[in-house]
Amino acid sequence: MHYRASADAANTLVSQLNAARADSAHALCADLCDAQQVSALGEAALSQFDRIDVLINNASTFYPTPIGTATPADWDTLIDSNLRAAFFLSQALADELRLRQGAIVNLIDTHADKPLARHAIYSVAKAGLKAMTKSLAQELAPQVRVNGVAPGAILWPAALEDDSDPVVKHTRDKILQQIPAGQLGTPEQIAAAVFFLATEAHYMTGATLRVDGGRHLA
Repeated sequence: MHYRASADAANTLVSQLNAARADSAHALCADLCDAQQVSALGEAALSQFDRIDVLINNASTFYPTPIGTATPADWDTLIDSNLRAAFFLSQALADELRLRQGAIVNLIDTHADKPLARHAIYSVAKAGLKAMTKSLAQELAPQVRVNGVAPGAILWPAALEDDSDPVVKHTRDKILQQIPAGQLGTPEQIAAAVFFLATEAHYMTGATLRVDGGRHLA
C-alpha cells in the first residue's frame, strides 16, 4: 500500500490488516510527482512478497485550476499524480503482471467524460487515464487485463458538510437532483467494483465501470 504524506493513517491501516491476516500488508512511501521515486516504488512493492498480481492506480491530486490562474506547476502536479505515475508504475510492473496473468485497475472519474468546470487540468488527466486504460488493455493482452472504475459523487467535500448552512444545503440538493439514484455512493461500493475487476472479471478488459448512481445520464 502506497502513501505520500499520510504515514500515520497508512500504518494504522496496515496494522489493522495484519491483525486480521498476519504479514499481509506493507506501507511504502513515495512522491508520485518524482519519477525516480515512482520507479523505486515499483521495485520496493515487488520485493515485499516477490510477486504482484494486481496493480490498483488510485492515487490522485484534486484541486481547481481556473483558466487565467493555472500554472505549469499545477499541470505537472495534476498530470503526474493522476496519469504519469500510473503509466510508469504499469510499465515497471508489466513483466511481473504478465507472468502472474494479473490485472491493472485504474481509478478514473466521471469527469473524464463530463469535465468539471474550473478543473480543466484534472479533467484532462482523468480523460488521459481512461484512454491509457484502453491502450494498455490492448498492449498487455492477453496476459494482463486492464480496466477502470469511474466514481461519481461518493463523499461530500468538507465545504459541503455543514448541514446548518442553507447555501450548502441548496448546493447539495442541486447535486443530488443530478443523480438518478438520488443519493451519494459509498467507498465500499467503489471497493466492490475494484475487487470485481481485479479478481472476477476474467472476460473484461479495456472497460470502465461507472459507479455514479447514473449521474453521467444527467
